[in-house]
Amino acid sequence: MIVPLLSAATDTCGGKAGALGALLRAGLPVPDGFVVPFAAYRDAVRDLDLERFAGEPDRLDAVRRAIEARPVHATLIDALVRALDELGDPPVAVRSSAAHEDTGQASAAGQHDSFLAVRGAGAVTDALRACWASLFTSRAIDYRDDSRRGDRPSDDLAMAVLVQRHLDAEVSGVMFTPADPHDAIRIEASWGLGPSIVGGTVTPDAYLVAEDRSVTRTVAHKRTRLDRRGRQLVTSEVPVHARDRPAIDDATATLLAELGKEIAAVRGGAQDVEWAIADGRTWILQARPVTAAPPAWPSPAGHASAAAPTLTGAPGSRGVVTGPARIVRGPGDFARVHPGDILVCPFTDPAWTPLLRIAAGVITETGGVLSHAAIVAREHGIPAVLGIPNATSRLHDDSTITIDGTTGTVTAAST
Repeated sequence: MIVPLLSAATDTCGGKAGALGALLRAGLPVPDGFVVPFAAYRDAVRDLDLERFAGEPDRLDAVRRAIEARPVHATLIDALVRALDELGDPPVAVRSSAAHEDTGQASAAGQHDSFLAVRGAGAVTDALRACWASLFTSRAIDYRDDSRRGDRPSDDLAMAVLVQRHLDAEVSGVMFTPADPHDAIRIEASWGLGPSIVGGTVTPDAYLVAEDRSVTRTVAHKRTRLDRRGRQLVTSEVPVHARDRPAIDDATATLLAELGKEIAAVRGGAQDVEWAIADGRTWILQARPVTAAPPAWPSPAGHASAAAPTLTGAPGSRGVVTGPARIVRGPGDFARVHPGDILVCPFTDPAWTPLLRIAAGVITETGGVLSHAAIVAREHGIPAVLGIPNATSRLHDDSTITIDGTTGTVTAAST
């Protein structure tokens, strides 16, 4: 009913938990925890006949409510209580680990729900059911149904749930190890917990660690951070003196790169790694295959002119496309997006993923090259440029723009 993380395997516990279990067995620094495997999900929803609702968007809310209302078997609740007691009953992270998530073909980056700062068996049980139900959000179904990602057998639809000790990180980030071990390793870092980085709500510092251990870095203006306060996650302003200070030094970047090489060796290929530093110790929170490599970094700068003003950001996904700018500041603007539009937004969270199926390109005001939005853009094969300050006010709705996701430039048509 409960699988120790040390024993987790992909075929019973999903790609996320299976990868972390393998890293833990290899002696890498992974927070301890346990997994509620696929079998528990299948047992809980056995009589709901969920597959027939997957193609009926108007029924999805009812499906999720039905799953979230399911009584959890007393045997599973007892196992959760014992497993949490063995951890010392700390705050925990409750995280999705679905079938076909974190694979070499599809990352499902940010498509399912996960929860931080959860405490107590009752709250963990609620989060467990919410993770199960997140298989049936419109964004998750759209992602699975995308024909460019290949067929997904419906009878393999299942959700395992990973429960790990929550880390109150001083610094968090993402790291991409390359397919060629002689190439540089890319790292992004910012203050506080990781969701602000992977969710693209901050523009992180960027580091490139070469094979000779030399480090190239670009320090970003990091205005906000996410932290735990009791059982809540709180966004706060970064003190002014720390906003333009590197989140990690070159020595830490080098140590992270060495960890990245070990992870790639264990997992057998290029890896997308989430990491955190808490109480001075570095931890690995996730490792999955890189589904689509980002453009080269650093990239050539764009050239501005009076006739064709150019904005420059971080190159997030290769390609060049010209089309109408569509300013989207929140879900209320979603219906205004049409096929071929270039999405211009403050940032994208997972709820915005369906827009990336129809948009020709995406531009964000904040976010890094290794964020969920950039990963999904690369999987969809659309150009992305990230971290252009005030892009939603500097560009105009319906104006014709050209986005170059390889160089990180956006050019407005001359008038």
